[in-house]
Amino acid sequence: MNIPLLKPSPARLSGLVAELAAIEASGQFSNFGPVNARFEQEMVARLFGGNGACLTVSNATAGLMLAIRNAIGENAHGRRYALMPSFTFAATAQAALWNGLTPLFCDIDPQTWAPSAQAEEEILERYGAAVAVVVPYATFGNSVDLAHYERLSRRHNVPVVVDAAASLGSQDAGGNGFGTGFGQPVVFSMHTTKAFATLEGGLVYCADAAVIARLRAMANFGFDEPRIASLPGLNAKMSEVGALLGLAKLDQLDAVIECREAAAARYRANLNEYDFQHLTGRRTAHMFMPLLLPESRAGRRHEIVRALGERGIGAGSYFSPHLAEHPYFARNCAKGDLSVTEDVARRILVLPLSDTIALEEVDEVCRALMAVSA
Repeated sequence: MNIPLLKPSPARLSGLVAELAAIEASGQFSNFGPVNARFEQEMVARLFGGNGACLTVSNATAGLMLAIRNAIGENAHGRRYALMPSFTFAATAQAALWNGLTPLFCDIDPQTWAPSAQAEEEILERYGAAVAVVVPYATFGNSVDLAHYERLSRRHNVPVVVDAAASLGSQDAGGNGFGTGFGQPVVFSMHTTKAFATLEGGLVYCADAAVIARLRAMANFGFDEPRIASLPGLNAKMSEVGALLGLAKLDQLDAVIECREAAAARYRANLNEYDFQHLTGRRTAHMFMPLLLPESRAGRRHEIVRALGERGIGAGSYFSPHLAEHPYFARNCAKGDLSVTEDVARRILVLPLSDTIALEEVDEVCRALMAVSA
């Protein structure tokens, strides 16, 4: 048996020979070329209902760096913190640090594993105007409540940048692509491990096209006019080949997510003694299958992962340790109470999911988990 935890499945370059030849013939391989422009337009039309605008970037970390830089402006006026959950990937905190901000970690909700609204409010009341930006994470592709962040942003006069790394293809409760209509940047990953997999890449969506236009200039060295830097910037452009892979994956996306959702439902049906993440959207672009081990088995997690590996089944424990436990972040962050984060990180186990996983393979994983954790 060989069922890997992650089975990357970007579109096949070998099936895009004519399109690759056309890129070669055009002589334009980057710098927001025609393939990239078509990809951005298709994403807005097909995932976001024609509402707003998109910007491709070389990767989601660069997208977060740009969006945070734009949010805090030229002068943060003493605002030094980026409020975010500790239960997220390192890129979120690194993007804040690269912008000269200190990550300020808050706790998560025990059901959705998204940032706790109560914890956010408590920290914002405590730190006040010292918070330069709020960076919520849409945990494992789940849809966070963007209306909450609109209210929070107005109430505390603080900008929001949404880290939606795994959410490209997820839909909110109304059936809209996650992020649709939100007036502040939502940053997605198209890394090869995601449900929307290219080789590497990211996408920034915003309902405000002017924000995307500014970020586009910042992603091109801050050039608001040809070769004239008027904004802070870096090189975060996606190649034409990357955009081509994105177009091809977009055509596959509904089938990909249908397979992943069917597998996720099978896991939940088979493993009803385990605690699963409460999902809030109509559709989730599952990256893998996370669950919480019962308290009686939490201390055996490493043993369980090893035993599954011996049976040819990949398993892991995202995000454990959580960020406040990483040595670098522990030295360079601030934090509130993280009781729920610590509990979830201690008990979490993630199981295989892929574009092509069969329900029979899900059943095998479930039988193996029950056997090795008995």
